[in-house]
Amino acid sequence: MLRPWPLEIQLDKKSDKAIYLQIADAIIEAIQTGKLVSGNALPGSRQLAELLKVNRNTVVEALDVLIAEGWLVTIDRKGTFVTESLSQIHHSTENKKEQNITIEEPKSFLVFDDGLPDSRLAPMNDLARAYRELFSRKSRWQIMGYSNELGNLDFRKSIAQMLNFKRGMSISHDQICITRGSQMAMYLASHCILKSGDFVLVENPGYKPAWEAFENAGATLLPVNVESDGLDIDQVEKYLRHKNIKAIYVTPHHQFPTTVTLSLKKRLKLIELSNQYNFTIIEDDYDNEFHFGQRPILPISSYSGLKNYIYIGTFSKIVAPALRIGYLASSNENIQKIGNHRKIIDVQGDNIMEEAILNLINEGKIKRHLKKANLVYKSKRDFFDSLLNQYLQHKIVFTKPEGGLAFWIVPKAEINVLEIFEKLKSQGIRIMSSDRFSFDETIKGFRLGYASLSEKQMEEGIKALSKLL
Repeated sequence: MLRPWPLEIQLDKKSDKAIYLQIADAIIEAIQTGKLVSGNALPGSRQLAELLKVNRNTVVEALDVLIAEGWLVTIDRKGTFVTESLSQIHHSTENKKEQNITIEEPKSFLVFDDGLPDSRLAPMNDLARAYRELFSRKSRWQIMGYSNELGNLDFRKSIAQMLNFKRGMSISHDQICITRGSQMAMYLASHCILKSGDFVLVENPGYKPAWEAFENAGATLLPVNVESDGLDIDQVEKYLRHKNIKAIYVTPHHQFPTTVTLSLKKRLKLIELSNQYNFTIIEDDYDNEFHFGQRPILPISSYSGLKNYIYIGTFSKIVAPALRIGYLASSNENIQKIGNHRKIIDVQGDNIMEEAILNLINEGKIKRHLKKANLVYKSKRDFFDSLLNQYLQHKIVFTKPEGGLAFWIVPKAEINVLEIFEKLKSQGIRIMSSDRFSFDETIKGFRLGYASLSEKQMEEGIKALSKLL
């Protein structure tokens, strides 16, 4: 093992930048300048904390950021090291300068997704351990037998407790159904309350996979424009006066794709209209956990006066997108219908995975993961905001989001957004095509997810976009 790097980090405790980010940035600079090279071992967190005269937890946060962004890697029982591929970039750059040879670098490939979490932050080792332990501990008949179509009982009780204490709701475990991701929840909700010929209001721009679930159940969709404080309530009322509306689908916390929050005034009016016209509010709270303000806005479904609602949430963004665990909460009558329909297409969910996640919840690992992840994502959000101001300030309109894992930007100039999409794609940069969340005419705007990208990738992508706007 190579000897630890002799640290020379100057910390400014009066700076607005958090101490852990100052430490992380100093180590990144050392890697970029070649002071740290591939395979170098860093001191342990305790030793590093003593050298810098800071709390060990501060050092651990800095290392977590560097590991998540790919600068460092941990090896069990050995320590923390500089990632293998990074120093090669530095050395190859030096060699090209010395030889005065121009070598065309291969095009980078990066993706601005629709706001997916960074899977590298996920507590996958803890989840795998819990899953293995359950197989070892449970008897054969418990593993192989069928469980309740609504999901593991203790898991449903845990989710009910979470929704009641953290999201202001008042439900019991028998008002919850566990699903294989939020998309399955959308499908089950659609076939529970909709039939051919029903009308459903949807946000425009909005989430097309949900629209497809409603149309599959035979519904006709009617678009509602999204304003700076959420959907256009006046337009909702106009529809209600002329159509028999069965449901409305909303993403009120961080609207998809624009990230705006539905105002309190509009929330209360929507509840009033729902009760008056007897339509169901289908609320998709897809990223409630990622909020950087004082606290997340409480769901519409938490208001005691609301009569008809279906609330949808997911663990796929909490842990990892590949983990297909979602849930929905509604009235006992709706949940019974949903359970009956669930048995037709999928007798039960992944009972072992549900118990494994429950173990992580009970051990406090999910809570700690979310605390750590929110620190990382808040830092990335702030950096992304600085890039937009640096490279695109006079070319776009945007609002720094209080939560979620994506930005919504609208070009000031008249442009062909699909043409921009194709030009970026030819450069090895992918963004979501605007027609993926447009109801009819293509919406002029870009949803740019940042959570799964490194700072270098973010800057490269924004600089490329700036040249095209």
